[in-house]
Amino acid sequence: MAGLAQSVRLEVVVRFVDLATDALADAREEIDALNVFPVPDGDTGTNMFLTMSAARESLRESLTGLGLAGIAADGHAGRVHAAEVTPEQLVAALRALARGALLGARGNSGVILAQMLGAVTGHLEGVRPDSRAAVLVAGALAEATRASYEAVGDPVEGTILTVARAASDAALAAAEAPRARSRDVYAAAAEAAHEALLRTPELLPALADAGVVDAGGRGLSVILDAADTALTGRRPLSTPARLGRRTIPVPTSDHAGAPTGDGAEPEHAGPAYEVMFLLDGSSDDAVRALRGRLADLGDSLVVVGTDGLWNVHVHVDDVGAAIEAGVEAGRPHQIRVTHFADRARHDQAQDHGHTHAHATDPEGVATAGRTTRPHGRAVVAVSAGPGLEKLFGEAGAVVVPGGPGERPSAGMLLDAVRRTGAAEVVILPNDPDSVRAAEVAARTAEEDGDVRVAVVPSRAQVQGLAALAVHEPGRAFGQDVVEMTAAARHCRHGAVTEAVRRAITTAGPCEAGDVLGVVSGDFAVVGQDRLVVAVEVVTRLLGVGGELVTIVAGKDAGDLGSRLAAHVEHEHPGVDVVTYDGGQSRYPLLVSVE
Repeated sequence: MAGLAQSVRLEVVVRFVDLATDALADAREEIDALNVFPVPDGDTGTNMFLTMSAARESLRESLTGLGLAGIAADGHAGRVHAAEVTPEQLVAALRALARGALLGARGNSGVILAQMLGAVTGHLEGVRPDSRAAVLVAGALAEATRASYEAVGDPVEGTILTVARAASDAALAAAEAPRARSRDVYAAAAEAAHEALLRTPELLPALADAGVVDAGGRGLSVILDAADTALTGRRPLSTPARLGRRTIPVPTSDHAGAPTGDGAEPEHAGPAYEVMFLLDGSSDDAVRALRGRLADLGDSLVVVGTDGLWNVHVHVDDVGAAIEAGVEAGRPHQIRVTHFADRARHDQAQDHGHTHAHATDPEGVATAGRTTRPHGRAVVAVSAGPGLEKLFGEAGAVVVPGGPGERPSAGMLLDAVRRTGAAEVVILPNDPDSVRAAEVAARTAEEDGDVRVAVVPSRAQVQGLAALAVHEPGRAFGQDVVEMTAAARHCRHGAVTEAVRRAITTAGPCEAGDVLGVVSGDFAVVGQDRLVVAVEVVTRLLGVGGELVTIVAGKDAGDLGSRLAAHVEHEHPGVDVVTYDGGQSRYPLLVSVE
């Protein structure tokens, strides 16, 4: 493991992930416009961007938990130098990167990208102390190519797989030079990727017929350019003009550009549905059986993952059979089903000033919805517990489960925004580490359709409740966002939790099992009695005044919430107290003062 720390610099990894995510954001529309294979659904760029965004958010959250937030702050060494990063910290960060990509992967291309990132990080973990950095990174790229071919049920040349193989072959050749460095390897890989990308139409007739290169291959080329830039500072190779931009061909009636008026489905050569889900608790044997079952049901099959967590993608006609196969293999969740005909109508509608709204079927499966003009205003709120979910839901918000350990990805928030069918959407992330994911989702939603999305940067569940309390759909959108933001910021918030290990906090040292009081996001109290710590938190929050104290009890709070409420009513008779059962984990109490 010491060899890993010598060969891989964490600040370079962070810089690469930031550059790759931003580059995919810039190239997203171009890549979407190249998308004709395996289905001309125009979302390859978006899927790769959201997958990399999820990986970045997971990496940043990991760095914060490891005490390396300085690296996460700017993508360079920041306040933490490479020499201060232990091998164990580096491994933990790499694993978080890979897991984030796996959990947030979307679409065929996104799932393949997640597999590549997982293979790269897994290879890096196995480095020997005497390994040359150039040989290490070349081997990682080769492992990524091998894993991506294995993950695809029926590999097709002329796709992202071809570009990956050309890049890794060039990397291995460059690494053979006696004095080769990592930067030489990535430069060779990026150049070979560009050359292979231009040859993809020669290998795949669908690309040649459309006059484009492969969309997934273009996305991988963008990512390899980012790796080259992270190590050398060089700007990416210029994109050949022939890549161009195009409009995805959408089947229409004889009335050019108008959706079919007789209720007929737009034609699509191949299975009618895209099915994706995460699979837990499945053995390797069960996954092999699942691959075989899904291969019989459809095509575009990609199954990636390890250690009991898998991401499954397939195109089928029988959605029920695909999900049943997942149930037989393990526990499928986060099931997403897209009807390609509905997606085609969405593209048609966007060309005519309409947009696409997602719907949810009675089983709770996200599906592509009906073509309707968005209307009204909605709020999307991240909830950290079942009681909080009920509170947000009763107030009219579309709720996305979240909280420590299960924070939503940008893709999950984007799905929620689309599901509202609203023309104006406010997102309440209610967690500091979910704010950026919300911003990514907001930007993507606005670029994709006729919808305005604003993020109120609520950093705590109680701030989200305060913001939602002043939400008024009848006033101007901008004014509503301003009022909600002001309510969130004026809400002083605190919490009570327990230390899971020995550490040094801003309130002093703590041991595992100590009770910690949090005020405005910082540890402010260390003690042994939960009520004593909770009283101190509330006292500090009320130190500058307040009219309303809101107490949200967690699932392990017992009678702590009612005891704290009784104390406030006795000691501060002029202050109103409201208590809710939030059901959140890790925090027996959440508290706010307004």
